Amino acid sequence: MIPGMDLHLLRSPPGVRFFRRHPSPAPLRRRLVTVSSILPFAKEKAKYHIELEAAVELVERACSLCIDVQRSLLSDGRILEKNDQTPVTVADFGVQALVSLELGKLFPSIPLVAEEDSGFLQSQNLVDLVVSAVSDKTSFHEESFSHADVLEAIDRGERTEFGTKPAMYWILDPIDGTRGFVKGSKALYVVGLSLVVEGEITLGVMGCPNWVVDTSHRSITGVQGYENSSPGLGIIMVAHVGCGTWTKRLRHMLDSSFKPSSDWTRCFVDGCSLVHKANFCIPDSQAWESLPLSVFYDATTNDNDGIRDKEIRLLPFCCGSLCKYLMVASGGASVFILEVKPERVTKAWDHAAGMICVHEAGGKVTDWEGSELDLAADQVKRRIIYPAGGVLVTNGKIHQQIVEMISSSSTVVRH
Repeated sequence: MIPGMDLHLLRSPPGVRFFRRHPSPAPLRRRLVTVSSILPFAKEKAKYHIELEAAVELVERACSLCIDVQRSLLSDGRILEKNDQTPVTVADFGVQALVSLELGKLFPSIPLVAEEDSGFLQSQNLVDLVVSAVSDKTSFHEESFSHADVLEAIDRGERTEFGTKPAMYWILDPIDGTRGFVKGSKALYVVGLSLVVEGEITLGVMGCPNWVVDTSHRSITGVQGYENSSPGLGIIMVAHVGCGTWTKRLRHMLDSSFKPSSDWTRCFVDGCSLVHKANFCIPDSQAWESLPLSVFYDATTNDNDGIRDKEIRLLPFCCGSLCKYLMVASGGASVFILEVKPERVTKAWDHAAGMICVHEAGGKVTDWEGSELDLAADQVKRRIIYPAGGVLVTNGKIHQQIVEMISSSSTVVRH
């Protein structure tokens, strides 16, 4: 439950009932903490404003957890490795446990789809560290939940099965860009949370603790419109269907004199209408030469003044997919293009929160054939999506032109 709000004041979303669980030896108790998360638009305009308020609060707390864990564990050099060789830290499991615990109490009938399961955590004897990280950020008193509760909360994101009928569910990426996370304060990573209702993403929230907010120089790491903010780190981006995309400074990164409620800024994609003038993002694991547009353009990291004919500007930027969605939604990049590799599956949580933020900022997201991404294609688990060729995220103005270039690339002789 969001601190400072009473459960009986919340409306029930469709199909959701609030109920008490059976009594337990250690009943959950709430801390009374003032809530400063306020939406940037009138609640009447947002059908799922209660869910969005909860998501904003939880993503802000999750980002705070990440910062604390990063400071403590990275100083000890204690980094884990998943089986797929992706670095992961206690923060990954801590964020999933925190969000799952809180959403499970606020919206008990809405399932969660998320990345981690607790098996690896238990095998490494790191449960104590995760419980400690969660206890600092949860609205429950530490003594009111056990290690088993935390492990169950983590595994809740993996065990849900849906079937073919429409469903309402949360999608969480606890840390998108874990390679950036382990690099410390200079690399970007994102906590992403979204809500899907009957196959449509209705809201999305992304928190990026290391995002630079700089009003004096509107570079690719800044978001336009922060006239009242001082330079600093950390933003949260929110979107609700029909209400636009907005950002503000992360509350936990502000000094006590700053008023976060007055800091919301509307985001729009950039206005670039020529492909060769666009700023591109690609995955850090992929080379430009492997992508179909490379038959038309070479890539350079020079600024716009240094770009020659048959070249496009490639932004040397950040780990993780959600960071790149954030770039497009905020106008810092025109295009994010990702190729689907046969040896890797495409996970829903790497895209869902970013998709609605880009859409509501005026952009477009499809596969390489121009079809929308189907979040229900994985009918049982809702964990995997199957984009044809890859994923294309743009400002919308050059989207169709790029789709056509991808389609024709196989018949073009490399320049």
